[in-house]
Amino acid sequence: MSELKYWLGFNLVKGIGPAKVQALLDYFGNLSAAWHATEWQLEKIGFDRRAIQSLQVSRDKLDLDACLARVQKAGIQLITWQMEAYPAYLREVPNAPPLLYVRGEIEERDRWAIAVVGTRRLTAYGRQMTRELVTGLVQNGITVVSGLARGVDAVAHKTAVELGGRTIAVLGSGLDCIYPAEHRQLAQMIWNGQGAVVSEYGLGVRPEAKNFPPRNRLISGLSMGVIVVEAGERSGALITADFALEQDREVFAVPGNVTSPASRGTNRLIQQGAKLVMSVEDVLEELNLRLVAEKTAVQMILPETAEEAAIYAQLSGQPTHIDDICRATGMPASLVSSTLTLMELKGMVLSVGGMNYVLVRETGPVYNTTPRQEGEESS
Repeated sequence: MSELKYWLGFNLVKGIGPAKVQALLDYFGNLSAAWHATEWQLEKIGFDRRAIQSLQVSRDKLDLDACLARVQKAGIQLITWQMEAYPAYLREVPNAPPLLYVRGEIEERDRWAIAVVGTRRLTAYGRQMTRELVTGLVQNGITVVSGLARGVDAVAHKTAVELGGRTIAVLGSGLDCIYPAEHRQLAQMIWNGQGAVVSEYGLGVRPEAKNFPPRNRLISGLSMGVIVVEAGERSGALITADFALEQDREVFAVPGNVTSPASRGTNRLIQQGAKLVMSVEDVLEELNLRLVAEKTAVQMILPETAEEAAIYAQLSGQPTHIDDICRATGMPASLVSSTLTLMELKGMVLSVGGMNYVLVRETGPVYNTTPRQEGEESS
């Protein structure tokens, strides 16, 4: 813990990025010793005058114990290069951030992740394709990474959350400055058990325009590949695609109407060699993620009570509304609801939103129709 505060300290010093942190580690062996380096030592390892002055000012100004306490009070964990918890794929990226601020949990299974990004001004087509692709990823146990922005990002995160999947949101600001503000509740839903909200920026850092291109390198760095759903010719999603190529990640693009401004960027990516995506199968096959889905599949759990057996018999891979289950089984709604909750905890069924449920099979829940909304009559 005492060493961790120095990682935090260097993160808060302007002008000291990954390359300088690595130089400090190479010379001093740890950052606690580096924090107290002399001017001569810093010059010896190549620090320029501006970086040296920035460090000296920060050492005089910062109370590292208080800074660390503030982070911990906010419910944020710090993950450094030297921790096993540091995301494996991100560790491989050039200039990966030495320190990550994380609210929620990054789990081992999140190494199988795909980024889904695109324009803030998505069309109805873009919304539909985002939902379909994310649904397929979630069904196959793949974590969805995006940037919590309006448009494609928000639809990707929301769909993953609604389906009970894993998602990671990467910010271009401090974790106490959720942007846009209307996505605060979405961020809370993510870090409360369905993934993590991540940033390399300290508390209090506002969402300035200059922060977002570096943020995009983390989105691609956390992922095995990047899907661009819709993007204009100047969309930030194209920056994410560029980073993905630099990081040796696969780039996928959803084709669109050639007259649609929202599809000009994606169509251009396809022209330049990005993989054309018509369904999630194209992504799973390209990255061999079918094998991952099989390895991480939930094993079949059989009903243990008469109530579970009755409900189990009414479920399939297609969403079934709780009202339909009540009518078919003759069981009261309170009993059906409590039994479904227990079955979901056991991994037998999955809630897919709108009080609809699907059966979890050995290869995961699979359905291809729109869940009936609450209050909507069944056919």
